Amino acid sequence: MSRIIDRSKRRNISQVFTFRELAVATKKFNPHCLVGEGGFGRVYKGYIESIDQIIAVKQLDRNGLQGNREFFSEVLTLSLVQHSNLVKLIGYCADGDQRLLVYEFMASGSLENHLLDLRPGKEPLDWTTRMKIASGAAKGLEYLHDVADPQIIYRDFKASNILLDEDFNPKLSDFGLAKLGPTGGKEHVSTRVMGTYGYCAPEYQMTGQLTKMSDVYSFGVVFLEIISGRRVIDMSRPTEEQNLIHWAAPLFKDRSQFTAIADPLLGGKYPKKSLYQALAIAAMCIQEEADRRPLIADVVMALEYLAMPIDEKKATMTSTESIHHVDSVKGGNAREELGV
Repeated sequence: MSRIIDRSKRRNISQVFTFRELAVATKKFNPHCLVGEGGFGRVYKGYIESIDQIIAVKQLDRNGLQGNREFFSEVLTLSLVQHSNLVKLIGYCADGDQRLLVYEFMASGSLENHLLDLRPGKEPLDWTTRMKIASGAAKGLEYLHDVADPQIIYRDFKASNILLDEDFNPKLSDFGLAKLGPTGGKEHVSTRVMGTYGYCAPEYQMTGQLTKMSDVYSFGVVFLEIISGRRVIDMSRPTEEQNLIHWAAPLFKDRSQFTAIADPLLGGKYPKKSLYQALAIAAMCIQEEADRRPLIADVVMALEYLAMPIDEKKATMTSTESIHHVDSVKGGNAREELGV
């Protein structure tokens, strides 16, 4: 984070832990407590008796990709925000060269675990749960873009950064790459290109100019992963299917192919209209031109309907009305672009 923030605006006061406290909490970082691992380091489940809370401890690799700057960026960002769809930072440790972050524990792990790294025999997510996760994650982005003061651009929206509680409510995590939004009448923040390949908006990748619409593009990519069950980049697939966006593009143009985009693990158990509407939202979010993408607030509005249990939908809206609702996201062009 490049700008100093008035401490009076802080919403959360993060607790400072000693390395010893966190070693005790995780049984000396016992491998049996290990719940996740990545380029940043390792995540352990633990329990802190003094606050009577189960926690997740992210121990950053001292030689890893996430250095001091990202560590303090995450602490600062999460001290500024508070929302039910953002993971809560309980505290941190900066003892010597040790860098650890302490979060609320998310019992169901990441969306990636349930969607893209599904173990054999594990039940796939059903359609309603997928829409509920997408809706909640969009609400987290909406808070960062439209409520947080100063505005925050997330910059690293992907399935592995969406954590799930025991009821599969989603929370955005990992704010090491987050940036404060533009000020002084500017429309973008200029920064070096960072994030995960495949999720970055094309204009950000080419120019380094970051806007809220960069996050909307990344959301669209993840939403397409949620619908299809495919990774955005998957080198294990045939050449023409390795890039999800390129593979889906011609299918978007042919209504008879829409069901081919849906995850086969769903077994066809989804309302066809909901699939068409979800694809319309995804297609609008991943448009090449940033100014043609919808605002995240409009996406949230459309997804709230899709996330409703089927019996509730019947009680609140006819299918024709629901299509009009999705159309309103971006000037009525959803049906025109996807033929729904």
